[in-house]
Amino acid sequence: MEEYNTSFSIKNWSEDDRPREKLLNKGRMALSDAELIAILIGSGSKNESAVALSKRILASVENNLNELGKLDTNELMAFKGIGEAKAVTIAAALELGRRRRMEDALVRKKITSSSDAFALLQPLIGELAHEEFWIVYLNNSNKVLQTSQLSKGGITGTIVDVRLVYKTAIQLGAVGIILAHNHPSGTLKPSQSDLDLTSKLKTAGNSLDIKVLDHIIVTQKAYFSFADNGTL
Repeated sequence: MEEYNTSFSIKNWSEDDRPREKLLNKGRMALSDAELIAILIGSGSKNESAVALSKRILASVENNLNELGKLDTNELMAFKGIGEAKAVTIAAALELGRRRRMEDALVRKKITSSSDAFALLQPLIGELAHEEFWIVYLNNSNKVLQTSQLSKGGITGTIVDVRLVYKTAIQLGAVGIILAHNHPSGTLKPSQSDLDLTSKLKTAGNSLDIKVLDHIIVTQKAYFSFADNGTL
């Protein structure tokens, strides 16, 4: 049994699986949230690795970093393997993240026209060889709160989760959203699926007082705005 327990120590993992080495060799974007937290806490317990402990902590808040940031040090210390020093380290890191978001908010892009939306979205999806569906969440000043990919592949009402769209909108405090997807073929004409999905999301948003402000079809050099063309 003792020999089995030693496998939980990060130093016994292959180098590719160690969070610190992974960050150094592959960059910070290659790490999961749990691996980043594991770097903060350094070690787990006798029967649980730092990554496994981090996954357990994240699972308790449904893998939502914003919710994790709301836990105080006593709540973090309730997890076996998290002492005062580790709890303070996690809390400090999440507070830095919160302050960084506040600074980002000061320079948020403001969307006042379909051309502004195109300028934001074209670098993200305008040159892709496959279709992606994105949502831009806006506050009451039409400033961008978040831009998120919702799906990848063909656009139909069955693969876009309306509940997820508005759950995120509510969490962010958004009052308006802009729908967007690209047409790799270069055509700017909306399909019937595009029209049906727009109507579905607009109807759901109306009941929550969250307005669908536009739906933008993006190509490499041009765009189609549902709002500008009276099809919203």
